[in-house]
Amino acid sequence: MARRLLDYGERAVLLECVDLDEVLRLLPVVADVVPGVAEVVPGARTLLLRLEGPLTPAARATLLTLVAPAREVREEPTVVIEVDYDGADLAEVASLTGLTTDEVVAAHTGQVWTVAFCGFAPGFGYLQGSDDRLAVPRRAVPRTRVPAGAVGLAGSWSGVYPREGPGGWQLIGRTDASMWDLERTPPALLRPGTRVRFQAPGA
Repeated sequence: MARRLLDYGERAVLLECVDLDEVLRLLPVVADVVPGVAEVVPGARTLLLRLEGPLTPAARATLLTLVAPAREVREEPTVVIEVDYDGADLAEVASLTGLTTDEVVAAHTGQVWTVAFCGFAPGFGYLQGSDDRLAVPRRAVPRTRVPAGAVGLAGSWSGVYPREGPGGWQLIGRTDASMWDLERTPPALLRPGTRVRFQAPGA
């Protein structure tokens, strides 16, 4: 799949990328290369560019042909989130992955996750890990009520529900950490690029 550029209202364009890796490689450089970009919002396979004015034909061509540089290895902040691994779907996740429940917990806590992008609700980060054993489908029937602080898995992602609401992720635990707090600067605990390590109590 080649990149595509779609108009997104009068002051934005949506750049469809090949994959998440291309998104993460373009994210830190696109605003510096293309004039008039006021804000860049990443998604799983897209970059939403909020503009100060219309893009020139040259800028459009640049977005479609820009060679994504290699991702820099930077020391991003690491947030440690303590989790009680007593989620309603922990046994189901173990069954789906062929692991024991203890092995699911060990796999979840034994890697560093990175926030690829945010969405769904204020403070919800889509966390990408390196252990594909934890890739599980969403629930066939979403729950109408998931409590704030629930820690879940869906596809290759992990995430923490910042507030109560509906959801279809497989719940493996819960945390008291606040994902979104308007009294905090910035309000979101997790932002794109933030590294996260989950930890069981007493570990």
